[in-house]
Amino acid sequence: MKGAILKPRTESIDFYLKDIRPPKLVLSKQKETELTERQRNLLSGLGKLFNKGFAHLTMAEIAKKLNCSLRTLYSLAPSKEQLVLIVIERNLWSRGRTAMSAISPNMQPLKAIRTYLQAANVAAAKTTEAFARDLQKVPAAQKLIEDHNSYLIAITHRLLDIAVEKGEIGNVDTAAIARLMAGIGRDFSRPEVIGSLRSSPKQAADEALDLVLAGLTSRNQHRNNQFSSEESNGYK
Repeated sequence: MKGAILKPRTESIDFYLKDIRPPKLVLSKQKETELTERQRNLLSGLGKLFNKGFAHLTMAEIAKKLNCSLRTLYSLAPSKEQLVLIVIERNLWSRGRTAMSAISPNMQPLKAIRTYLQAANVAAAKTTEAFARDLQKVPAAQKLIEDHNSYLIAITHRLLDIAVEKGEIGNVDTAAIARLMAGIGRDFSRPEVIGSLRSSPKQAADEALDLVLAGLTSRNQHRNNQFSSEESNGYK
């Protein structure tokens, strides 16, 4: 939104977020609605199975562990890679919907950012080191995660712009700050990072997010105090 002329915000926050387009679906909405209860249960089982690592598994071994036929498994996806993508996508979309619904229409921008990203960070809560390690070997999975992270960045960027306009924070580089804030959960879910954390990826991401938000507000408070002091001295 750099260079854009921002008009006073009178509508609710969700009004200014609705034009941000979400990532393209791997599993179409139509196919999602057509899934049988058995297929949905299998996808849930796949998520739990893949958390232990999936690179070593063949389609036949996956079918055996899920106690289903290969035919049933192939009815979900034509390859193991596609199964992985569907599992990732369903998790990300589920968390994304939860995150968006957590934002109330009249919420202040910074509170909306904190609420939204903390809800989105739930996706990092269930990330195991084995799953994250195997994901790095699947370029399509990395692309999918990046696409969803780009959406988080866009939402955060828009909310930061509104926060600047409302005077909640100073005139910072909102594009840079949005990329930093929205990428915390993803970065803390990397296999080389998970093992070094003293807490879970989500807990660590939430703590880092609060530190960034505290820095933004304290910087703005310092600027306001400085302005007030200079204004007072001018009348002496």
